[in-house]
Amino acid sequence: MATRYSANGWAEKGNRSTFPSPSKGSLLLPRPSNSAPAFLGQGSFYPSLCEDERALTLRIHSQAEKRRRERINAHLSTLRRMIPNSNKMDKASLLGRVIDHVKDLKRKAVDASKVSTIPTEANVVTVESHDGGYQNTFSLDDDNLYIKASLCCDDRPDLFAELIEAFQRLRLRAIRADMTSLGGRIQNVFLLCRKDSSGSACLNSLKESIKEALDRVASVDMVPSNAFVSKRQKLLQPRFPCSNRSL
Repeated sequence: MATRYSANGWAEKGNRSTFPSPSKGSLLLPRPSNSAPAFLGQGSFYPSLCEDERALTLRIHSQAEKRRRERINAHLSTLRRMIPNSNKMDKASLLGRVIDHVKDLKRKAVDASKVSTIPTEANVVTVESHDGGYQNTFSLDDDNLYIKASLCCDDRPDLFAELIEAFQRLRLRAIRADMTSLGGRIQNVFLLCRKDSSGSACLNSLKESIKEALDRVASVDMVPSNAFVSKRQKLLQPRFPCSNRSL
């Protein structure tokens, strides 16, 4: 390659500028300031950093999404344990069943606040068909009969066993039982269920059978009604009676 010398003594060889040196012939000068390093112009270092940051961000988002799905699945599993026969339900059906259950519980709470649970002095038996709240909430079958029965009578040790026996004879299953006892009297409220699809005729017959069975249970008086009063009077009497003596 030919060497060209400028007027001021500089030599230009290719893209580099050299200056004549007494010892080695030429002196290599630094590159001009307007030219960038080779590794910056090729784009091989900084893009690798961007790829690493992007991969780290995606991994963080993926882990956060995994934890969110695990929390949602845990809550859904809790709801499935609360609602029977819900193992094969999809998420939308399960949430709809839970909403119906919450509404039914709210309605029952309002109804319970309006009804007095204090046992009455007279024997009372009531049997009525349920409006289907438990049917919509706890069962997937449409052929179940739900009946609400209440009994108010004297409290005695074998009362509950007699009620269970009466329900078993009628092939009834007690879903819920509320009991209140006060002053030797007890009030029992049962929600009964029976699997049957015979229609309203069977429902009316079943209600009559339940009422007759509860009437028989309530009519059994093991202890007279005035026994508790006489016992209370004996407890209130003084242990050592005083006698009036005339001096």
